[in-house]
Amino acid sequence: MIIYNSTKRGFLNDIPNIENILTSNVRTKLGEEASEGEIRSWHNSLRYMARVVDSQAIPDDTGVALEYNIPVTNNRIDFIITGLDSKGISNIVMIELKQWQHVQTTEKDGLVVTRYEDGLKETTHPSYQVACYASLLYDFNEAVHLRKVSLHPCVFMHNYVDDGSICDARYQKYTEKAPVFCKNEEDKLREFITRNVSKSDRNKSIYIIENGKIVPSKSLIDCVVKMAQGNPEFKMIDEQKVAYQNILWAYDEYLRTGRKQVVIVKGGPGTGKSVIAVKLLVEMTRRKLLAHYVSKNSAPRNVFYKKFMESKDVHSSIKNLFKSSGGYFDKKVNELDMLIVDEAHRLQQFSGRYGNLGENQIKEIILAAKVSVFFIDEKQLVDFRDIGSVAAIEAWAKYEQADVHHHQLVAQLRCSGSDEYLNWLDHLLQFDNLQPVKLTGTTYEFKVFDSPSEMMEEIKKQNRYKNKSRMVAGYCWNWISKKNSRLKDIVIGDDFAYKWNLTNDKTWSISKGSVDQIGCIHTCQGLEFEYVGVIIGEDLVCKNGIVKVDPLKRASTDHSVRGMNVLKKRNLEEYKVKMRTIIKNTYRTLMTRGMKGCYVYVCDEELRNYIKQWI
Repeated sequence: MIIYNSTKRGFLNDIPNIENILTSNVRTKLGEEASEGEIRSWHNSLRYMARVVDSQAIPDDTGVALEYNIPVTNNRIDFIITGLDSKGISNIVMIELKQWQHVQTTEKDGLVVTRYEDGLKETTHPSYQVACYASLLYDFNEAVHLRKVSLHPCVFMHNYVDDGSICDARYQKYTEKAPVFCKNEEDKLREFITRNVSKSDRNKSIYIIENGKIVPSKSLIDCVVKMAQGNPEFKMIDEQKVAYQNILWAYDEYLRTGRKQVVIVKGGPGTGKSVIAVKLLVEMTRRKLLAHYVSKNSAPRNVFYKKFMESKDVHSSIKNLFKSSGGYFDKKVNELDMLIVDEAHRLQQFSGRYGNLGENQIKEIILAAKVSVFFIDEKQLVDFRDIGSVAAIEAWAKYEQADVHHHQLVAQLRCSGSDEYLNWLDHLLQFDNLQPVKLTGTTYEFKVFDSPSEMMEEIKKQNRYKNKSRMVAGYCWNWISKKNSRLKDIVIGDDFAYKWNLTNDKTWSISKGSVDQIGCIHTCQGLEFEYVGVIIGEDLVCKNGIVKVDPLKRASTDHSVRGMNVLKKRNLEEYKVKMRTIIKNTYRTLMTRGMKGCYVYVCDEELRNYIKQWI
């Protein structure tokens, strides 16, 4: 969607009032209010652009578009100018406008540091940013890639005096794709524009990007299919194949009836929910349909994306197929063909960094897609804000008049394929008043350690072979290293001191060397290892043979229990039930991440002895 569309001459005429025009258009077209920061940037940056394009070398009837909202994303392109070059080829020049005055380089690929109102922050290099926008436009707008419209991204930093940082050699692969023009380089930017736009195309290119059919390009389809075909991790067996085919049938049912379809797939740990989800994403993309893999937790998205990235000939737009569950509150009805929600039990009511956007993520996902698929395990609700349940999905499906289909995955592929281990664990943690039983009838390796250091040594030993073993812990230690990297977060005794997994490592579970950090529920849920070591903190204890929880031992930096004190004052009994559910579900989830084995160290001595008793 284009917020503002005119010609060069029309844009220059509108400049005295441009921020008011854009504010009104945002309200009318998007149904929202522009922020003060946006209005300031329009007032400042667009006046610089007016000086650039106010040239006889650029025809007055050249097309100009502002704030183009890239389809199926929340990203906008600041400034677009379109036309024909000297050879009559249609060109779109895309300009990312930055008011930055200072930039610092980093050692991280495609990242820089700049100053915002609240201090210095890491962010993407603007050339990387606008080059990705160009890739997205090409890969998801059929008219752009079929009509061979050329895209030319660039960056204009009108307040920045070039000191070598923004064009440092480490960013060369991005600045070559999207050159940067700095303060006092208006002539160079104008030359870049006129080299690509010297004649009017009577707004044809703007019409193309505004009205082109939104489907994945052939090159993106070929890349996704090729990567999935070559990856043995995405092979389906038996009931996984049955569920997969029935979900595809649900899309055919939508085509026949025009009615929304909602598919709920229940399955415990290791039943192949994520495998089906990724296979569905590949197949829908292969059919030139718009589909997203969706999760609330970023860990599985980042890991699957990185696994795709390991392939040669990787396509940059693949990342746009993996989305957060909080990104659909502003989508149109049936904007996407299929939304595939992994870990649907983790869906929350509100979206946005401050939880102030949207109404209900379940409702928004069903509304945005013709077919919505929810993979769910209700025993993995681990956050006070989690609302994902079969009942809630069914209720919203009924509200949207959607047909509902149910599937159950039973076959256990993790924990050495052992249902006995999962049943034993439910008894051990005393879910639903179950009583503990002996662990028998399984080859799954389960061991209790008396020392966390010894457990870490065993995990490191197992990790040497395939980099597939990790240590995790209950969230009972504050994340003090986040503000002071010299400190250790988890300190037990005199010989055990480790950090929570690094803030900048989004793929901790598969990154080399990351075995020296400890993961938590938020960084490992939805993922699996060969061996997992679990530190059970003091929030889970045993008193006279009864497994109990102690919410006061949870870390103050754990956002998953924020708001519980308000509930405690309002309804003490409901508070107790919720905290018992969250803490027990957390450890059940952590203790089912291992495919071959699970090791535990227990802080509470009585609980440690209790577990040993039932091995």
